[in-house]
Amino acid sequence: MSGNPLTTVIAIVTVFVLSLAPLSQAIAVELAPPGNRNAEQPDIPGASKRRTKASKTSFDRKYEKIRDLIAEDKKLRNKIHKVSERYEIDPIHIVGALVGEHTYNVDAYDHLQTYYVKAVSYAGERFRFEYDGETVVDFVTRPQFEVCDEDADSAVLWSCREEVWEAEFRGKTVDGKSFPKDRFGAVFFQPFYAGQTFGLGQLNPLTALIHTDRVHKVSRLPKLRASNAAQVYKAIMEPDSTLAFMAASIADSIDNYRDIAGFDISQNPGLTATLYNVGNSARRARELAETNRKRKSRGQKPLLPKENYYGWLVNDHEEELRAMIER
Repeated sequence: MSGNPLTTVIAIVTVFVLSLAPLSQAIAVELAPPGNRNAEQPDIPGASKRRTKASKTSFDRKYEKIRDLIAEDKKLRNKIHKVSERYEIDPIHIVGALVGEHTYNVDAYDHLQTYYVKAVSYAGERFRFEYDGETVVDFVTRPQFEVCDEDADSAVLWSCREEVWEAEFRGKTVDGKSFPKDRFGAVFFQPFYAGQTFGLGQLNPLTALIHTDRVHKVSRLPKLRASNAAQVYKAIMEPDSTLAFMAASIADSIDNYRDIAGFDISQNPGLTATLYNVGNSARRARELAETNRKRKSRGQKPLLPKENYYGWLVNDHEEELRAMIER
């Protein structure tokens, strides 16, 4: 085993203890107030600027396009409200994630039906989640992953596997095989090209696998398996199911920040949009909790969660976005 096995075990145990700790054992919960903490929008990544420039459009036009798609499609708005009720979140959180994704990562299609058509176009594709000839199903049977409980909830299991990847494989050579210095989801779960996300919610396949148990429980959709890549892509590309996975991801972020970092972010769509954009909400909640524990020991005030450029836009337009989904 490469690296320090003890370091890996400690990291994984930390994930389990903090992620599963009941609220009664967590620190007191403080409301993360609505609005932006940053007076000006944080810097937009160069990759997003280049994609937008290459498509000969602008962030303003892309924002207006996704805003208008939601505002003019009553069927879509009803779907958003319905799935939000099931996952007990404010629908503004789903709207915020949709707006962020289609403003900074992709350009929205003009009609919801186009997303269904695109989903069907992938139905006959044959592909696997793998890296350099090794499927992810085989990869996670390596001894380094023995610390991960195969019977655990999908969010705990796949988050554990992500932690093992970070500690033991990312950017390292293990058993004579070199692994990229990149995210687990980027290395094993993008069989067509790097940076690949799909559908209305622009979900990564790994995100869907992480939340499949919650979606199965709440929406009664079939559980996804890494061994069936086509099934995973169908789930993230069809608008009906992708909205469920979006809601599960957002609900998970709210839970993690409440139970781990001690912040209620449910009234700040810019924060949930930020976490939807960057992922790894449990890890980020742990990092914030640790930072604030140190600050408290020094007699300093705790840091509030902050939005990134993507979430900043959502909070900046929150009034407009809420108005268009009001019933």
